[in-house]
Amino acid sequence: MASFNYTGRNASGSQIKDSIEAVNMDNAAEKLFTKGITPTSIVEVQSGGNSPASIDVFELLNNGRVSLEELIVFCRQMYALMRSGVPILRAINGMVESANSTSLKKALIDIGKQLEGGYTFSSALNNHPKIFGHLFVSLIHVGENTGQLDQSFLKLTTYLERELDTQKRIKAALRYPSMVLIAITAAIVILNIFVIPTFANMFSRLGADLPFATQLIIASSNLFINYWPHMLIGVFLVFFMIKKSLKTKKGRYHWDRRKIKIPIIGSIIERSILARFSHSFAIVLKAGVPMTTGLTLVADAVDNSYMQDKISSMRKGIESGDSLLRSAVASALFPPLVLQMIAVGEETGRVDELLAEVGDYYEREVDYDLETLTARIEPILLVFVAAMVLVLALGIFTPMWDMASAMQGR
Repeated sequence: MASFNYTGRNASGSQIKDSIEAVNMDNAAEKLFTKGITPTSIVEVQSGGNSPASIDVFELLNNGRVSLEELIVFCRQMYALMRSGVPILRAINGMVESANSTSLKKALIDIGKQLEGGYTFSSALNNHPKIFGHLFVSLIHVGENTGQLDQSFLKLTTYLERELDTQKRIKAALRYPSMVLIAITAAIVILNIFVIPTFANMFSRLGADLPFATQLIIASSNLFINYWPHMLIGVFLVFFMIKKSLKTKKGRYHWDRRKIKIPIIGSIIERSILARFSHSFAIVLKAGVPMTTGLTLVADAVDNSYMQDKISSMRKGIESGDSLLRSAVASALFPPLVLQMIAVGEETGRVDELLAEVGDYYEREVDYDLETLTARIEPILLVFVAAMVLVLALGIFTPMWDMASAMQGR
């Protein structure tokens, strides 16, 4: 049986939008008439095709998601079309031709069919949560109701561009430390498998007493050579166990809580999340979304379950009668300077503007931390490499010196 989205009116004349399972469109209409509903539109839900030939590899790898770059281009083009007065259905049909992503193209085709069936634009977007998040849909909904859909797309473009810029800066800052760690790991593996065994064989033939450093590196080499399958299996098991744990609500919460406490990079993660919270909250408040609803939307946008819990507690505090300032103080998320800015925003009625300033403040802090990240990580990496070289040198050269001294004594 196929699934159909329908729009109709009941006996009292109220409009109803829902879905129904039926063999075909005529059968769906008969079922609706039996229920006392007069259908005005029936649209078949496209299954998308599950045969192997119809599966897009990139769509499968991305799990149906769309990149930020693609969403930014979509929002820019929609802003230009809406500002020019192009009807929404015509704009969506035109965007289908220009979409590069298969996932986005399929979503836009489905959205166009739903618009033809009488659904609102925000409702159609809400049926594709992997592409359009709650914050995205909410701002579009506000734009529809206020007649400022072009401004909603402009705000979304600004927000997504800021997100993309932050992601690129974090990746660029972590690139050097990541390459160094990969090189160190590769060096350890090569030394243990190919280099140290050669010296170990030489020392065993000579039968000399080996110092502790030499015994340590030989034991490490034997561990790699004799138990590498077990080590490999252990690494994969740990990886899959961590991945499985992160899929659970409790596991994700504990990881999100711990990662903002990681030395050096934890503060960067926390500040980037708070920058996202401040900017997105400022956007929804400026769009006219109520504060409690805005906090719910922003909690979904921060992508951190621990921070979501803190933001939800802020919403509950406001619902119970507390001010935004008191709720922010109780959440323990913000430093005194930010709390002062929130207090001024409440007193002057410009909370959205002051929150935007808070977001800029956190972004400047993140920029500074990212610029100095390499300088702070380098000493740690140098100490680690120096310790590794020292142990290796002592383990290999100390017995050689001892043997050379013994030979000279003869």
